[in-house]
Amino acid sequence: MMTPRIALLAVALFATPSLAETTYRDDRSTPSAVVQSLYNAIDRHELARAYSYWDGSAEVPDFSTFAKGYKTTDHVELVLGMVTSDGAAGSVFYNVPVAIRATDTSGATHEFAGCYVLRLVNPALQEVPPFRPTHIVSGHLKPARGPLNAALPKECAG
Repeated sequence: MMTPRIALLAVALFATPSLAETTYRDDRSTPSAVVQSLYNAIDRHELARAYSYWDGSAEVPDFSTFAKGYKTTDHVELVLGMVTSDGAAGSVFYNVPVAIRATDTSGATHEFAGCYVLRLVNPALQEVPPFRPTHIVSGHLKPARGPLNAALPKECAG
């Protein structure tokens, strides 16, 4: 697990607009990497890839509705907090605090903060394809104001 300071530094570097425009990131190796990859896909307007990070539950709408929600998104900045985890019956659930600033196609910015819950079923228990890597189970973000570091939740309830 990264400390909050290191996580914030890593994300600040990732969120640089010139990097986001040129760098493709699809990393499902850690909960932080999955969330960074989600926003990289949104930032690059690769919404089918963004949709693939979700588990397909009722938490996420159908793809058409999902894509419409990002139709006017031009750029996204992301800050991550300290990831926590809990194990349950062959799975690990991760809580990932986030704060984002979305810039729309008109140049207006909107800040949101909240938490994502991700799940990894023990890989040794996944004996039949398709293998399911770490994926997003739910996300609850609310409008926020001010600097992203200040809006970032200190922790997420498990």
